[in-house]
Amino acid sequence: MTTKYLIFTGGVVSSVGKGVTAAALGLTLKERGFQVAVQKIDPYINVDPGTMSPYQHGEVYVLDDGAETDLDLGHYERFIDIRLTRVSNFTAGQVYAEIIAKERHGDYLGGTIQVIPHITNEIKRRVKLVARATGAEIVLVEVGGTVGDIESQPFLEALRQLRNEVGRENVFFIHVTWLPYIGATGELKTKPTQHSVAALRSIGISPNMIIARSDYPVDNSLTDKIALFCDVEKEAVVPMVTTPVLYEVPLLLEQAGVADFIISRLKLAPRRTPDWQAWKQLVESVKQPRPKVQIALVGKYVELQDAYMSVREALKHAALAVGVEVEIAWVHASDLEKNRGWEIVQQADGILVPGGFGSRGIEGKILAARYAREKKAPYLGLCLGMQVMCIEFARNVLGHEDANSTEFDRSTSYPVIDLMLDQRAITDLGGTMRLGLYPCVFKEGSKTAAVYGVPQVEERHRHRFEFNNAYRQEFESAGVVFSGLSPDGRLVEVAELADHPYMIGCQFHPEFLSRPNRPHPLFVGFMKAAAERSQRV
Repeated sequence: MTTKYLIFTGGVVSSVGKGVTAAALGLTLKERGFQVAVQKIDPYINVDPGTMSPYQHGEVYVLDDGAETDLDLGHYERFIDIRLTRVSNFTAGQVYAEIIAKERHGDYLGGTIQVIPHITNEIKRRVKLVARATGAEIVLVEVGGTVGDIESQPFLEALRQLRNEVGRENVFFIHVTWLPYIGATGELKTKPTQHSVAALRSIGISPNMIIARSDYPVDNSLTDKIALFCDVEKEAVVPMVTTPVLYEVPLLLEQAGVADFIISRLKLAPRRTPDWQAWKQLVESVKQPRPKVQIALVGKYVELQDAYMSVREALKHAALAVGVEVEIAWVHASDLEKNRGWEIVQQADGILVPGGFGSRGIEGKILAARYAREKKAPYLGLCLGMQVMCIEFARNVLGHEDANSTEFDRSTSYPVIDLMLDQRAITDLGGTMRLGLYPCVFKEGSKTAAVYGVPQVEERHRHRFEFNNAYRQEFESAGVVFSGLSPDGRLVEVAELADHPYMIGCQFHPEFLSRPNRPHPLFVGFMKAAAERSQRV
């Protein structure tokens, strides 16, 4: 079967919701029996987001194969419930690095290297690779940024060429735009959408559908106007009003008939009738009033909540399963060091310390772990959150005042967190990282084993430093249970406190495998403990 391509472009402003739209549409197509795959193209020159500050681009989302990718891949996996691989995300940096490496190798026999055809051919190769690698019938491709961005031009040109190569009947362009609201006149404006479509058409791409995002209701006169001025069928102008429930977007697309319209234009026939019962129940559950449970999220990048996108969604999934509503109180770890923000931590029903890199705010995270341990407050530590939990225990229970991670203090006499011996000679950033899916075996009788209900799992990792095995016995003698280990027993994956209602730290990132209808066990256990502490469940 010929692969069909749905190409998503953005207009007017960035962060307009292309990723969620692509993810939601992917689900509507999957519900009709099609095998779908999704790809995000990022036009920035970085090779991947792995070394970028979370303030720049939100969280780094890690896949099974260790690829460090854009956070939109989290939307794809959560909505469509698929497991993606590194072919589903590439950047301008990767494209240019590939071409330059070939040129240095002599592959072009001394020829002049140009954007067309060399760069555009490499882009098309990577787009086509998705279908070959996954066997998908429909590939959804999201182009990052906005039409008119100078760095996007080679990608849009490549996709224009792709349409001609695979056949116009096999490519469908969806332009996602924003309708700004003018408060003085109380009206939505379509002119920016017209201009962005004009920019798209100037490079040879006419959108087949326009998704018009708005914070306000969009009446038919506006969609008719967009259809007229942008040369798009009236049925193909779809207003998409902001919804407070993220997971309602697939139902809104279904209600608007988007999937059926696209399928008919691509000359496909649905394999089955979509069954939305479970998804509707999910959305209805989210809308129902539930007892509130407050979780203090003690992080380093809390000014940009997208830096913890998957953690936030995993907490919501778990709260829904437990029958409560989570209220996340965002606490800057550095504030705790200055004796600010403690009232939020003290009022919270649970404390979550997520991952991160670098020394800023570390002492605040350690103070949060100490509070959770001493006050018996439910605590979930993710990656760095497990490491600060161990540092705190070493300092305040075992009495090693200068205990630390060698990431933050290379001269510490008690390096409870350290690089493994075989990592120390590697100098490239990322070279020492443990990335992707690794197995974890649970200790029978532990809280972690009880929460999971299975003896072994595989979880996604993204970290550089490990618990120092030289101190395992001392920790265990004082009440720490290393409830998750690598199959060879060499690496600590999970630590928990024996005499605590729920204080668990894991070296991996469980948030990446949480799904709306299948919340992650560690988050569910944490939320249950927090709900019990709040005395509302």
